Amino acid sequence: MSEISMTVNGRAVTASAASDVLLADFLRQNLDLTGTHVGCDTSQCGACVVQMDGASVKSCTILAAQAEGADIVTIEGLATNGDMHPMQKAFHDNHALQCGFCTPGMLISAIDLVSKNPDPTEAEVRKGLEGNLCRCTGYHNIVKAVLAAAQDMRG
Repeated sequence: MSEISMTVNGRAVTASAASDVLLADFLRQNLDLTGTHVGCDTSQCGACVVQMDGASVKSCTILAAQAEGADIVTIEGLATNGDMHPMQKAFHDNHALQCGFCTPGMLISAIDLVSKNPDPTEAEVRKGLEGNLCRCTGYHNIVKAVLAAAQDMRG
């Protein structure tokens, strides 16, 4: 066991973990941040996506020890003072979720996509979210929500 320190959702945290603990499990089990989901254990579904130092990453592919000193943002860190992030609001307004299992990873990936491409086309959104699987929605409303949020985030 070793001490692992990082900033999570703007708060400095330190917790003990074995050297083989994945970041997803560290967030869920050590920090009680259960919004980060693990759906496949093979890095295929994208439910575990978090931001690490400003980029979206699949937290099931990274050891917690590799995140030492990193700045991590999970789904729990998106809202500000109780106000939803524009992407969260767009997902809500456009009915872009059903069961919600993929939603945390989908939101983080979509925010990363829009931060890199503030005015994406529908095709670019679909391409940008290829690493996130949703079994419920058929993606139409997810794409609609990302395009709406991108417009809102541009101002």
